[in-house]
Amino acid sequence: MSARFEEIDWRATPMGEISLRRRRDPVSGEDVYEVKLGDEYLMSSLFTAGEVELARLGLAELPDGPLDVAVGGLGLGYTARTALDDPRVRSLIVVDALAEVIDWHRRGLVPLGAGLVSDSRCRLVRGDFFAMAAGSAAAGGPVPAGSTAGGAAGAAPRGLDPETPGRRFHAILLDVDHSPRHVLHPGHAALYRPAGLTALAELLHPGGVFALWSNDPPDEEFGSVLAEVFTETAAHVVDFDNPLQGGTAANTVYIARRHDG
Repeated sequence: MSARFEEIDWRATPMGEISLRRRRDPVSGEDVYEVKLGDEYLMSSLFTAGEVELARLGLAELPDGPLDVAVGGLGLGYTARTALDDPRVRSLIVVDALAEVIDWHRRGLVPLGAGLVSDSRCRLVRGDFFAMAAGSAAAGGPVPAGSTAGGAAGAAPRGLDPETPGRRFHAILLDVDHSPRHVLHPGHAALYRPAGLTALAELLHPGGVFALWSNDPPDEEFGSVLAEVFTETAAHVVDFDNPLQGGTAANTVYIARRHDG
């Protein structure tokens, strides 16, 4: 049985102080893993429905496969794990800006880490998803099992796979910012505008899907921007139990399909 509360790791990063914590839920008796950036809660293993549905909804209407998928934002690994559980997925790249988060998975400090790192279909890449999608990235290479996540970052060519510039994917799933209106860094905002979404769409195969997690209710203004770039768009509300506040809470998953031509 774990201690009631434990700070597993704490690091100073360019984005602020990040910490990984584990506490025991007094109701269920289960361990809950939480990530904080500064004073903000980024994620919790108590609330994973949105992350799971991001992958499930994003892959739901794609063909039989095989599928190549990219995920922006590793977090606690629930989106990546759900994608890998889909038998159609033959390759998965997960891009995260923080080497510290990748290192937690490598070292098995989070429950899903060992399974992701040991899956031959999965590659963890340290880099700025937003800059990589726009073609101005500084990214480290893939982080294979058994190696450290450190090393100097260098200029990366356009695309989400440093080994294959311009590589296209059948699905790109993004879960980094709180929402298109509430970004973690000002540099992220450009992706949610027409030019940024157009650049991202170019990294999809024709008929491919872009899926985005948001902590806010469906945003009509952003939905209109999405519809300028993609041929089919939808906003799905994901409801889930909230044992901390009682009742239910909700996230939004946006789904957008690139034209087939």
